[in-house]
This record gives sequence, C-alpha cells and structure tokens, in this order.
Amino acid sequence: MGIEVNLMQNYPYSQRDISGRLESKTQHDKLIAMEFGQEFFDGSRNHGYGGFSYNSRFWKNVVPDFNKHWELESCESLLDIGCAKGFMLHDLKELLPNLNVYGIDVSEYAIKNAKEEVREFCQIANAMSLPFDDQSIDVSISITTLHNLEEKDLIKALLEIERVTIRGSFITLDAYRNNEEKDRMEAWNLTAKTVMHVDSWREFFKDVGYTGDYYWFIP
Repeated sequence: MGIEVNLMQNYPYSQRDISGRLESKTQHDKLIAMEFGQEFFDGSRNHGYGGFSYNSRFWKNVVPDFNKHWELESCESLLDIGCAKGFMLHDLKELLPNLNVYGIDVSEYAIKNAKEEVREFCQIANAMSLPFDDQSIDVSISITTLHNLEEKDLIKALLEIERVTIRGSFITLDAYRNNEEKDRMEAWNLTAKTVMHVDSWREFFKDVGYTGDYYWFIP
C-alpha cells in the first residue's frame, strides 16, 4: 500500500458554514447533483458548485507538489480521473508542456465545457473501465471523485488504476476521524455513496490491493 500524503495542502478550500445545509438539503437536491450535469456544476448551490469556472488560485500552487512528488519532468503521461472541466490538467500542462495529459469524467456537460486548451485531452468515460492499455499511464490522480461510486464499483475503479498505472497514483476521498467530522460530512455530502472512517479506508485499500498514495477530504 502507498502512503498517506497531503498533496492538496496548498489547495485553497473554502471555509463555509455548513451548519444549515443538512436541514435544507433534500433527496431531490441529491438526485439532481448526482446527474453531474449543468445544474451540478453551474446551477444552484443546493445542487453542487453553484458555478464552476477556472481560477488559477486553485491549482497553480498544487501542481508543483504533484511534480515534486513524482518528478513529473521524467514522466511521459498523467491521467486525471474525474477531471471535470480540466482545470488541473490545464495548469499541469502550463507547468510541464511536454507532459501528455489525459482526463476522463462521466459528465458529458463537463467534458463539453472543458477548458479549451485541454479539451482535446479529455473524454467521457468512467473509472470502472478506463479506456487505456495496461501499464500505459505513468501517474494517475483522482481528486474527490471515487467516493461517488458504490463500494463494489469503487473496488473496480481502484483495480483499474492499478492496471493502467506505471509509476504511482494519488486519490482523495470523503472521510472522517470522529463523530463530529462524520456529522459535518453528512451535512456536506451531496454525491458520495461510499464514505468511511480513515482507518476503514486504509483497511479497504489493503483488502482491495490498492498500492497508490491517498489522502482525505474532511469538510
């Protein structure tokens, strides 16, 4: 198994008051969010991001940490699983113009509206069946995406990452360490189908055979 490492330490997560979200969130809101369409990305805050547009402050300070962790200058390819509109890939490509970047997402809307500079590198696909050959990608990354799968499908996705990846991988997942964080996660979550205590996640990785690195999203 890989290591627990916070490669997202320089990502500027917003500090929102989510105390009222659990009461206001409805099953209808969650169903709309889980379509991962226009409403999820660019619609109401009740259904997702409330507007998902490029801002360099999000990824510009993160991709150098990815570069340092894997020495990406010596890599040929990187895959972003759950790439959305390709913002991270854009900033990676700016930092490392010779790196071959690829992105997949289940959202037709996100891929259609991906950042123009990297749109050609992005495609509609799902993590359970990655459209890449065995051992064809140097580094695979998936940020706050795989927990949107049911556990049985998440197992398939992790094994797919193992299948296609040569050098290493990094994933972040919704998690909690105590009851207070569990309550906050319940209030925050719109789309995640598999959420665990961090210790349970570690055991899950071991049982599945996931050997990549990992970290948590805890609101």
